[in-house]
Amino acid sequence: MIEPTPESTPVHNANTVGASSILLVDDTFVLRERLSMAMQQRGFRVETAGTYEEAVDVFRKRPTELAVLDLRMPGKSGLELLRKLLQIEPKTRIIILSGFGSIPASIDAVRAGAVNFLSKPADADDILSAFLRGDEPSVPDGAVAFPAPSLARNEWEHIHRVLSDCGGNISEAARRLGIHRRSLQRKLRKRAPEDPAMPDAPAEDDFDE
Repeated sequence: MIEPTPESTPVHNANTVGASSILLVDDTFVLRERLSMAMQQRGFRVETAGTYEEAVDVFRKRPTELAVLDLRMPGKSGLELLRKLLQIEPKTRIIILSGFGSIPASIDAVRAGAVNFLSKPADADDILSAFLRGDEPSVPDGAVAFPAPSLARNEWEHIHRVLSDCGGNISEAARRLGIHRRSLQRKLRKRAPEDPAMPDAPAEDDFDE
């Protein structure tokens, strides 16, 4: 049983957001249930799922006005699920969550129909605030307002996505990446490179020779 965690007075609830139901999709049970309890306390009817298939089944039976989808899940991704849910009910407002937040991922999510994109960890108030902000333009045409992420940052995110897909198995991740296990271990010891603050900022050289 998941024990509720102490929270301060909620900033937003079902009334302030203007919706009464929400679907939460995340393959991590503890995170999904904790967020579910927080949303119930804020007055929502909450539906939950852990996979693409489960989410589609639940949504067909009990569609919701809002949905929060994890980007990276076993099987089909959150972006694929987003597109499917909008086919079923185009009026549903959807936010994508990702443990590997990046500018390209956020652009892909918004262009696919998400009202916003958040990096984990995000609590109930973060998510509901993002729904309220979602009506504002998030990605300008051509995404010219966003500086391009450094090559080192893209490599770091790709490595950690593959490692996550392998359940943390370094040997299997190294095999899929086509590099030696020791090379992967060296890369994993490095901190995430920062994205440049401005387009002309120098990129960090974070690659092994």
